[in-house]
Amino acid sequence: MTWVKICGITNLEDARTAVEAGADALGFVFYEKSPRNVDPETVGAITREIPAHIEKVGVFVGNLPENFLELVHRLGLTASQVHVGLHVHSANETKAYDVGCFSPGFKNYTSMPAEWFIESEESANRFISNAARSAQVIRSRPGGEQLLDFFQTIFLDSGSLQQPGGTGLTFDWQKAAPIVERMKTVMRVVVAGGLNPTNVTDAMDILNPWGVDVSSGVEAKPGKKDPEKVKAFITAVRQSERLA
Repeated sequence: MTWVKICGITNLEDARTAVEAGADALGFVFYEKSPRNVDPETVGAITREIPAHIEKVGVFVGNLPENFLELVHRLGLTASQVHVGLHVHSANETKAYDVGCFSPGFKNYTSMPAEWFIESEESANRFISNAARSAQVIRSRPGGEQLLDFFQTIFLDSGSLQQPGGTGLTFDWQKAAPIVERMKTVMRVVVAGGLNPTNVTDAMDILNPWGVDVSSGVEAKPGKKDPEKVKAFITAVRQSERLA
């Protein structure tokens, strides 16, 4: 079954709408420049009311904040999603977190611009080859499968260096299809960027991703979801699965 994330949740009403419609995950954006930015206190109030089986994903841009672990545990987050490609601080300012720092089942998702791979077949092949080698090494270690599950998911988005997400624009699915097919041999792929109830079926037919991620495509306005669009989006995903 296709994993569905409704991102840009800013209030409990929208969170409940997404859960009732059948979403698998909710995304909370911790990025001040986003119109969907939400403060930790609000997120904590929402996650306390959401069923345990629903993933609560903290969405970050660039480096993780200094209080990242504190946020994860205090707010009940079950995953992080990091948009890479913007300005990153020097290495000694960037912390790496071991899987043991988190509760069992925690996921570490990475979001990257699809254009990086579409524009350069060499870069795409190098990325996939490196991922395959890393996966092989990790599987050979004790607890390797758990570690792979921790980070082996990539989000392909239409974002840019200027706007990492929520653009409302799609990337070229047809051009991306061969690359996505190769990526799926070594990782789970989530499609994001410009999805909405009317085009998500096309994206699934062309790319057959592990998951889909939507934000602006189910909004009434930035930061506020349209309940009918949320329901229509998830209904379209499930209908597409039945027809596959």
